[in-house]
Amino acid sequence: MSHLTDLLAELGIELDPQLLDLAFTHRSWAYENGRCPTNERLEFLGDAVLGVIVTEHIYLTYPDRSEGQLARLRSAVVSGHALSNVARQLGLGPLIKLGRGEVATRGQDKDSILADVTEAVIGAVHLTGGWPASTRFVHRLVDPAVQAAAGLGAGLDWKSSLQELVSAAGWAAPTYVSESTGPDHSRHFYAEVLIDGRSFGPGESTSKRGAEQQAAELAYRVLSAAAEG
Repeated sequence: MSHLTDLLAELGIELDPQLLDLAFTHRSWAYENGRCPTNERLEFLGDAVLGVIVTEHIYLTYPDRSEGQLARLRSAVVSGHALSNVARQLGLGPLIKLGRGEVATRGQDKDSILADVTEAVIGAVHLTGGWPASTRFVHRLVDPAVQAAAGLGAGLDWKSSLQELVSAAGWAAPTYVSESTGPDHSRHFYAEVLIDGRSFGPGESTSKRGAEQQAAELAYRVLSAAAEG
């Protein structure tokens, strides 16, 4: 299994083959093949394991960060977008067992499906080797992303940073207006943010959140520069 196999071997983790197969079984494939078990329960477990390990790590590593800052840091690392990038780095997409409909719409490259599989693999590792194995595995997957995210400052979450800036200025909370184009399997989103009668944007992305984050970044940079000036 390409990079995943190499990583497991490097970490000394012998994954149960049946659990590994289950981790890659998407519900669309299961529905077309006698409604066999899916990876959703493993995903549920992996999500919880990932959250505990990342939360403990950032709590101990960044003692000067507030609860809100730690929450944003954790969110940046365990978000669907971040986990889908991990899946791509490991080459998990081609290994996912998908139904015909998902195959036709390139489900193997959808952020949501890739993120779910990443969590399911973490769940399988945890059931196989317990906390020692899952802790080693998760740290190898996310520690570089934690370090990178910790240095982003306001860019860790532009929407939250903009909200704090706007609140400090005494203005009403930002309002986001978005629209999308394209077919369901290939949507493209545009967003603007309205603040104190001014419009900033547009942000553009393949997700609504991404477009809003871009719009928030534009607004934050303009307003913070004006405040400093």
